[in-house]
Amino acid sequence: MGPDRSNYGFFHNFEGIKLNATRNDRQLLFGNAHALIGMVHFRALPGTPSSNMRPAEIIAKAVAEARQLESAGFDALIVENMHDRPYLADASSPDTVAIFAVATAAVVNAVKIPVGVQILSGANLAALAVAQAAGAAFVRAEGFVFAAVADEGVLAKACAGELLRERKRLGAESIKIYADLRKKHSSHALTADLDMAAWVRAAEFFQADGMIVTGTETAVEPDAAELAMARAATKLPVLAGSGATPENLARIFRSADAIIVGSALKVDGLWSNELDPARIAAMVRARDKVK
Repeated sequence: MGPDRSNYGFFHNFEGIKLNATRNDRQLLFGNAHALIGMVHFRALPGTPSSNMRPAEIIAKAVAEARQLESAGFDALIVENMHDRPYLADASSPDTVAIFAVATAAVVNAVKIPVGVQILSGANLAALAVAQAAGAAFVRAEGFVFAAVADEGVLAKACAGELLRERKRLGAESIKIYADLRKKHSSHALTADLDMAAWVRAAEFFQADGMIVTGTETAVEPDAAELAMARAATKLPVLAGSGATPENLARIFRSADAIIVGSALKVDGLWSNELDPARIAAMVRARDKVK
C-alpha cells in the first residue's frame, strides 16, 4: 500500500472559484499558494545510450537529490528519465517500468512531500501504473489532447481516453493527471489554429486535473500571454513547466499556481549537471518573497 495522500492538499474548494481568478481566489496546490516542484532526473537507465550506473546507484542518487530538494523547501517532486535520450516515442518497455517503479517507490518513501511521475517519452499509461505501485501522487502527461510532431517522431494519438480508463480500472482515481499542453521540443503546425485557451478547454473537457504550460524547449520560460490565457480559461490548477529562474519567478507566479523547476537548480543552469545548493537556495528565497 502507498502512503496516505489525503493530507497532500492538492486543491481545495473548486466551487465558487472565478475565472480570471486573482491570487487570493486560487486554491492551494501542494499546500502552498506558490508551490515549487523540483525535478529529480534519474540517471540514464540500463539499456539506454548514456547508461553507466547500476540500478542501485541510480536509486541512491535519486533519493539523495529528493531529500536535498525537500530539505531546501520544495513542495513536491517529479521523477523523470531525462538522461535516457534519445527518447523512444513510447518508453514503456518492461525493464524501464520495472526500475522506474522501484526507484519511484524509494523516492516516495524517502520524503514526506508529494511525488509525481513522468516517463519520457509518451509512456503515460506506464507512468500511471508506476505511480499506483509506488505510492506517487500525480502524473505529468504529455500528449493528453491533440497530436504533434515531436523530436521522437509523430505523436498521432492523444492519450486521455486510454489514460483515464486505465486510472479507473486500477482504482487509482486519487492519482492526479496534469496535462502537459503543447509539448515542448515539438512542432504544433497540426494545431496552429488553436490558441492556448482551446487547448485548456479540451484538456478540461477530457477531465485533466490540471494544466501544465511550458516554453518551446527545456529551460525556456513559458510565453507570458499563453500562461495568462491558460489561467483565464480554467478553474483548475495551472502549472508552469519550464524556464523558471529566481529573476522571473514572481512574474510566472502571476498566472501559475505552481512552477516545475529543473535546469535552474543545476550547476551552470544545465539540466544534466549536478544539483547546485546555491542555486536551489536562491530559487526558494525568490519564491518566499512572492506575495
